Amino acid sequence: MADAVVIGAGPNGLVAANLLADAGWSVEVLEAQNEPGGAVRHDHGVDPDFTSDLFSAFYPLAAASPVLAGLRLEREGLSWSHAPKVLAHPLRDGRCAVLSRDLEETAASLEAFAPGDGAAWKELRDVWETLRPGILDALFTPFPPVRAGARLALRLRAAGGLRLARTMLLPVRRMGEEEFRGEGGRLLLAGNALHADLAPEAAGSGGFGWLMSMLGQTYGFPVPVGGAGALTTALVRRLARGGGTVRCGERVTEVVVRGGRAVGVRTASGETVVAHRAVLADVSAPALYGSLVAEQHLPARLLGDLERFHWDFATFKVDWALDGPVPWTCPEAARAGTVHLAEGVDALTRFAAQITTGHVPDEPFALFGQMTTADTSRSPRGTESAWAYTHVPHRVRGDAGDDKLTGSWDAREQEAMADRVETQVERYAPGFRGLVRARRILAPPTLESMDANLHGGAINGGTTALHQQLVFRPTPGTGRPETPVPGLYLASASAHPGGGVHGAPGANAARAALHRRRTDALAHLQSRLTQRDRGGQR
Repeated sequence: MADAVVIGAGPNGLVAANLLADAGWSVEVLEAQNEPGGAVRHDHGVDPDFTSDLFSAFYPLAAASPVLAGLRLEREGLSWSHAPKVLAHPLRDGRCAVLSRDLEETAASLEAFAPGDGAAWKELRDVWETLRPGILDALFTPFPPVRAGARLALRLRAAGGLRLARTMLLPVRRMGEEEFRGEGGRLLLAGNALHADLAPEAAGSGGFGWLMSMLGQTYGFPVPVGGAGALTTALVRRLARGGGTVRCGERVTEVVVRGGRAVGVRTASGETVVAHRAVLADVSAPALYGSLVAEQHLPARLLGDLERFHWDFATFKVDWALDGPVPWTCPEAARAGTVHLAEGVDALTRFAAQITTGHVPDEPFALFGQMTTADTSRSPRGTESAWAYTHVPHRVRGDAGDDKLTGSWDAREQEAMADRVETQVERYAPGFRGLVRARRILAPPTLESMDANLHGGAINGGTTALHQQLVFRPTPGTGRPETPVPGLYLASASAHPGGGVHGAPGANAARAALHRRRTDALAHLQSRLTQRDRGGQR
């Protein structure tokens, strides 16, 4: 019998398991797939000589996360690598906005778009440095972040108060127009906002784009040396050293509830795994409440709210093994780990509008990764291990292009969409397609089959929009890892603070379970002392 059972060996589940093991709990992690990692894995499936990250690849939030820093994963062999430049956004006329960990290089890149924009970027970075400790504390602690929030409020007041708060809530298009005269700074902010599902006109997209840009400015977009799975390997190794176990190929089908409390789980093979103290679920909120927990154990209001749960955009990804470096027309893009491909903010708006109206974009915004540029171990010298992902609607109503895509994502549609992504790359790197040694397509259904948390190819555990954040995540009135079932905790990206590889949802769930156990133990002790005192008075 384990003290805790963790459902899912993604990064959040493994972080939770490690923290519980550190507290002396016995922990068993059950993973449906045949290997751990969730969306943090790599393989050699495109070409045997190339390492390809299956899902996530660059990790600014991991670099900033105090949760992961506290685990000291470098002791387990994890090391990080950076591309020479963090990010580039080239345009077809030869201009290129570049984000570098060197502030002066970033500023010079934006100054080339319009005089004064370099100084404007430095001002935004100064605001970040003022707010950074408070933002990171509030971001990576349970909601509501009372102490961290109070400290952040004081720093916010010092940095501009309500005027700054207004700026952070702006749509990223408006924020870029207010802060920059030229297009360079606007491109960096808007492109980074679309790392989530935030269109340039979405409220709060300015703050998210600014956050991601400043994380890149400060921490870069690092990658684990050897492949994304190196991060998972370090977490699993640390857990094993602490006495925890991970069992793969064990799909959980039910959370067992007895006496109104979660007491274990049942697997697809029929095995019941008992949890003496807690069950932590690194699964999506719809999966937990709509499948794993029987309806009679849940409030009707919660089940009704889940019908309104808003997933983020579906994702379509292509991996490549390239025989040479990408032939970018903008030389600056060749040294960036991440390259954004869209012809300006207007093109980003057009792209997001097509998805919103249910149309597959004809010129998809592509987030392109150059993994060998970031980590030379990923492929043979002179080659490039690369990928790109774009977004598509969950429910396709039409095709903005000429391929009559319906969203069935059969073999024809996958090949046609992959060709469309490659055509977008060719617009900025003529000759790219001639370098392709091999490619692999990961359409939305494929992504979900490889990780059930990626519902329909959604990679953030639910929308990043304001209406499903903080106290609204995953449903109104929640925002914390505790669930309506005592002893059961939500430990996935569906919980605050949401998507990204940083471990906070798992850490929050583990801390909640530990706190509840201490509270219950104290209440039991107080009850026994009261009974003893009463007995002595008779």
